[in-house]
Amino acid sequence: MNTINVTIKDRLALITLNRGKSNALNREMITELTDMLHNIANDDNIGGVIIAGRDNFFSAGLDLIELYGYNEEEAESFWHLFLAFIAKITAFKKPMVAAINGHSPAGGCVIALACDARVMAEGKFIIGLNEVPVGIIVPESIFSLYAFWLGKGHATRSLLEGRLFSPEEALNIGLVDELVNQDSIMTAAERKIRKYMALEPNTWQQSKLNIRKELIAATSADQSEALKVMLAQWWSPATRNILKMIIDNLQKK
Repeated sequence: MNTINVTIKDRLALITLNRGKSNALNREMITELTDMLHNIANDDNIGGVIIAGRDNFFSAGLDLIELYGYNEEEAESFWHLFLAFIAKITAFKKPMVAAINGHSPAGGCVIALACDARVMAEGKFIIGLNEVPVGIIVPESIFSLYAFWLGKGHATRSLLEGRLFSPEEALNIGLVDELVNQDSIMTAAERKIRKYMALEPNTWQQSKLNIRKELIAATSADQSEALKVMLAQWWSPATRNILKMIIDNLQKK
């Protein structure tokens, strides 16, 4: 695997996102994550998963530089792949905790939202869904995931503003569950997931699926019509101009 590292200890799998400085999500990374989750789901020797980033980034979200260069067919297949991955991680039966060690906007936030709990590092980091100011229409399935934790009112206001939260703000609105010193994040995440793993597995997993029934239905539903609308906006001159400005800024850094 080129974009993730996986270690297993005492029935706990640690998936570390490992792609460049910011862990931007591209086709290869999403494919590797999807395949790894499939393997873990079917491995009776693994009882839970922690997903973590590196340095000061959990994940900066989708790799806009790579996506910008896609043709129409590539863009459509990528978005189908990404939404299928979100459906898979949302319906993942085993306990999963996000160790948010740094910045986690956009797609990084979506991965964290699909987990059962989120432990975030204290510091000058950001988390949230900021797609709207970028010119990307957020599918209903991803809004459902946001609203599952924030409630519809908070999620609606935050999404339409493209608001990004500090760790303290994220804790106050229920976007994350715990704040810890960055050096302690793996200890805190493991402490949280071990509590889940100590419970009777079938009872815990079935309860999770029951609680998420509507959410799983929303993320697993046919996304074709929503993607048509989304892709039409993706190729619009307005969105292309915004993306070009963002990419120019990224490439200057």
